[in-house]
Amino acid sequence: MELMYKSTRGSSELLTASEAIIKGIAGDGGLYIPVKIPKIAVPLQELMDFSYVQLANYILKEFLTDFSKEEISECTHKAYGNNFDLEEVVEVCKAGEEFFLELYHGPTLAFKDMALSLLPHLLKTALRKHKITKEIVILTATSGDTGKAALEGFKNVEKTKIIVFYPEKGVSEVQKRQMITQEGDNTYVTSIEGNFDDAQNGVKEIFNDSEYKEFLEENNYILSSANSINIGRLVPQIVYYFYAYLNMLKRKEIESNEQINVVVPTGNFGNILAAFYAKEMGLPINKFICASNENNVLYDFIKTGVYDKHREFKITASPSMDILVSSNLERLNYYLSKENEETILGFMKELSLDGKYEITEGMKEGLKDFYGGFATDEETLQSIKEVYEEFNYVIDTHTAVAHSVYKKYKEHSLDKTKTIIVSTASPFKFTRSVCSSLLIDTENLDDFELIDELSRKTGLKVPASIDNLKNKEVIYKGVCNKESMKKVVNEFLKV
Repeated sequence: MELMYKSTRGSSELLTASEAIIKGIAGDGGLYIPVKIPKIAVPLQELMDFSYVQLANYILKEFLTDFSKEEISECTHKAYGNNFDLEEVVEVCKAGEEFFLELYHGPTLAFKDMALSLLPHLLKTALRKHKITKEIVILTATSGDTGKAALEGFKNVEKTKIIVFYPEKGVSEVQKRQMITQEGDNTYVTSIEGNFDDAQNGVKEIFNDSEYKEFLEENNYILSSANSINIGRLVPQIVYYFYAYLNMLKRKEIESNEQINVVVPTGNFGNILAAFYAKEMGLPINKFICASNENNVLYDFIKTGVYDKHREFKITASPSMDILVSSNLERLNYYLSKENEETILGFMKELSLDGKYEITEGMKEGLKDFYGGFATDEETLQSIKEVYEEFNYVIDTHTAVAHSVYKKYKEHSLDKTKTIIVSTASPFKFTRSVCSSLLIDTENLDDFELIDELSRKTGLKVPASIDNLKNKEVIYKGVCNKESMKKVVNEFLKV
């Protein structure tokens, strides 16, 4: 039976998975969700010996029902076949009693590779299925990692162009260099004056401008997205939660059907939402521990049920989480409201007009499986130091936010459930903060010199993808403001 997709905001259109992937965002501004979340039909033990690619094929087929098994298999093999440093794509590393799910062994050293290595192949297949001849224009705002992963995934993919906007002062030096040196005939990168929310809101305004989209279509272009607002970006992230659980099961770290907790450092709420989907499919998750940095809007939301973006925007040591408008929360609210589209539409109008909304008492009750916590920069750096000194294991700043929040959760709850901490980026992407935590002298050294210092101190091998990054030619030097984003798009597309 074919699984269809609909908008969180109530428009009546039903789309196939391939159609939803092509469109990216619904015509009414809502996000696509499956009309029902499929369940795993076999005992989890039967999946225990699956490779990562086999597991991805199995789970994706449940969601992408208008793709054939052969099409899905072709996409996953192209995505994961030889693009990752590890044969098994991801690794579950035990440090003491904690399990770190390492998702950063892909080409850009961040968890975004897990989905963005796959999305271009899904999109290309979808275009072929629908005989679409227009070019797809991928518009993406990034807080650091999505941009490079999307650029890498879509570079030189036929019938696509990709434009990435990033906050000029809101990414690490390594993240910035990864983007502005990007090669590819169909890629374009520019920084934006402001923060990530300014970039994201600008992209959303373009998507919601029907006249502008019509103008682009007249010029043979269709807009789509590589952010986690695209269901084709979100669904692949479900796979690694199952893989982590099955890996622990195989290693006899947990018993069959034993519950686990997951700790997810998150800003846009997509990564932790994928864990929520995994639980709805049948994965035994006890608690979703949502870890924020000092931009702690999600912490306040989980604690009070009030989402309020009116607060100081802080640039932190974990810049990929420096976000005050968490797009994917709309999908969770849809489920918490018992699929009440009018309620969601009301919240989104309130957020747009007033910058805040409060969910109902019934929805607050639905948050009982979530725990929200946040870490200051000082606590984040302390976590890096503690984990290295105790276990000789190096984590980046975002993973350290998760570790710090998990410590608070354990002290608060006394919960002894075995827990997976999602490790979202390589420590080599945030060398200045990591080196400072490990008492490596950072004075008078740039971020690239610190890469070598970090390697010498810890014995970690410098990833090949950033080894020569400092010497790569800078291709993109543009800066724009939110008001001129359409102009940037027009100039790149020559329309």
